[in-house]
Amino acid sequence: MIARQASSVVVIGGGPGGYEAALVARRLGAQVTVVDSDGLGGSCVLTDCVPSKSLISTAHVVRRMSAATEHGVDISSLSAGTDLRAVNERILALAAAQSADITQRVTSDGIRVCRGTGRLLSPSRVQVDFSDGGSEDLEADVILVATGATPRVMATARPDGERILTWTQIYALDRVPEKLVVVGSGVTGAELAQAYLGLGSQVTLVSSRDQVLPGEDSDAAKVIEDVFKREGMQVLSRSRMSAVERTSDGVLVRLEDGRTVEGSHALLAVGSVPNTRGIGLEPAGVLLGPGGHIQVDGVSRTSVRGVYAAGDCTGVFPLASVAAMQGRIAMWHALGDAVTPLHLDVVSANVFTDPEIANVGVTQKQVDSGEVQARVVTLPLATNARAKMDSIHDGFVKIFARPGQGTVLGGVVVAPRASELIYPITIAVENGLTVDHLSNAYTIYPSISGSIGEAARRLHSALR
Repeated sequence: MIARQASSVVVIGGGPGGYEAALVARRLGAQVTVVDSDGLGGSCVLTDCVPSKSLISTAHVVRRMSAATEHGVDISSLSAGTDLRAVNERILALAAAQSADITQRVTSDGIRVCRGTGRLLSPSRVQVDFSDGGSEDLEADVILVATGATPRVMATARPDGERILTWTQIYALDRVPEKLVVVGSGVTGAELAQAYLGLGSQVTLVSSRDQVLPGEDSDAAKVIEDVFKREGMQVLSRSRMSAVERTSDGVLVRLEDGRTVEGSHALLAVGSVPNTRGIGLEPAGVLLGPGGHIQVDGVSRTSVRGVYAAGDCTGVFPLASVAAMQGRIAMWHALGDAVTPLHLDVVSANVFTDPEIANVGVTQKQVDSGEVQARVVTLPLATNARAKMDSIHDGFVKIFARPGQGTVLGGVVVAPRASELIYPITIAVENGLTVDHLSNAYTIYPSISGSIGEAARRLHSALR
């Protein structure tokens, strides 16, 4: 459906929520301006997802080389080492190239891109302060705020960009840290801790919880923690950081129980805060939550008519795919196209450790608590022929199904490239398919995906 008249749309922020919204608005006939300070793609492309996953990919290459002897390959005569400067140069070049591709796509559609910062003067007016000086006021029928988030900084652990680092600063390093202390065992902390371990750092992971990756399936998190420890990582569970200090030749991490951990560098991965302060939201009447996140409904509306928000600044679900969908939904709604409210029950997510953890739909915690009634089958990858060929020792496939009907309610995959393997389970959850639908589809033999079909067949038997 095309907008009935040429509406004007101003998007503040050029990350996935912003540029995807801009593309939709333009296709619906609106005149669109994107205000962005750093480069299209936002932190997702420039300092977060693309760079971190590129670093992780490099670490995976090193890890696979170390497994060569299991395949009867002698690489002892090869000289191996990590040139972190070259690694980071490649990473930043990839990020810049991805940002350039997005920019070309956006501008070729006739969308104006302003390099600078945006501030709401009213629900229909945005002030742009250009990076190279000067300003301009833009009238807008619709405003979308997609300003993202930045790493959380604590008063007792101030990053200096040299020894005490956030995940946005690590790409300036030119040498692999000798002894890296990672504070925080959530997704970012766990991913980067294992990446640097693979690149040659001695890594200590400080976790305030009983288990790493506390937000993930507990069985999956146990697999990852076991892998970490087997590979030589020191995991300090139930250990909360109180302060990080710079020393003459490194860092000292103080824990709340009085213990200290010494290292050459510290990486802080203790969450993020939304970029919502000082951009005119509250004076315009836009409601913020206690943590500063913009409050939105299922179609990305804020408390002010004509003002929408998308992405990490809303605190809905910190995933690029969700941010992009929020942005699209906002424009579909604002410009009169058919729209369905955001549906988070079918969002698939991934942790890029090695092995990866991918999940979709209901969780083991929901089943264990009685919130959801489901039958569960877990199939270890150790019995999978392809896993044996590839020397994959860790991982499993878990599927949840509704009793009686056999409808697939969710699943967890712990495996290399689990981010790719979760897709058939996501399709099943999205479309209300049953375990019989999954089990009756042909899988390649040998393949890791064959374990998905086998788990579904076992669920069929369990449901009889």
